[in-house]
Amino acid sequence: MLDIVTKATRVAAGLLFPAQCALCGRMGDMLCAACADALPRAVHPRCHRCWLPQRYAKLCRHCAEHAPAFSELRAAYVMEDGARRLAHELKYEGMTALAEPMARRMLGELAPGDADLVVPVPLHRSRERARGYNQAAMLARQVARVTGIDADERAARRVRDTAPLVKTMHRAERLAIMAGAFEARRERVEGRRILLVDDVATTGATLDSCARALRAAGARDVRALTWARAD
Repeated sequence: MLDIVTKATRVAAGLLFPAQCALCGRMGDMLCAACADALPRAVHPRCHRCWLPQRYAKLCRHCAEHAPAFSELRAAYVMEDGARRLAHELKYEGMTALAEPMARRMLGELAPGDADLVVPVPLHRSRERARGYNQAAMLARQVARVTGIDADERAARRVRDTAPLVKTMHRAERLAIMAGAFEARRERVEGRRILLVDDVATTGATLDSCARALRAAGARDVRALTWARAD
């Protein structure tokens, strides 16, 4: 209960008091220009499907052998240093006001012009109740606001609360854990080009599972956009 109250207090403080940079404390913006410029960019070349670093800009071995359900994944930053800290503050510390500056910088990596629906990766209802919000939904709302593309937070739902994924797991193990974790509503996604939004891509298994549910429900295409990518 105390944790929920603390998060609610931080959300309220973000609405009532002047913004200050979450990284350096400078007044005026939740993420100042200097700190934004210092964030660890996801530099090229990278696999043009899953966005892992590659020697050449082509499909990596994993995507060539077992293509994910999304047609491409893009992330603005690598999950290190300031990018990791901001993701943590948004996800766990109730600093939901970070969603707006983070979403704006995410969009610098992917032109969303050929998408017609923004969908956040859903949390399981038990986890969303415990946290108080879904950080992916916060980002998706801001992506939709900036681009003018409709957002639908009910297009997909998480039907199974899965064990946490860790980088030490083999890829096949991660995919097996996430298999069947999501369902999508055909009447909301059929024939649509989906921009699937999450905060972080660690292994890509969560995005892959959610994209598979969207494609199974008739989505024409699914592209993924995240704040950061774990390399």
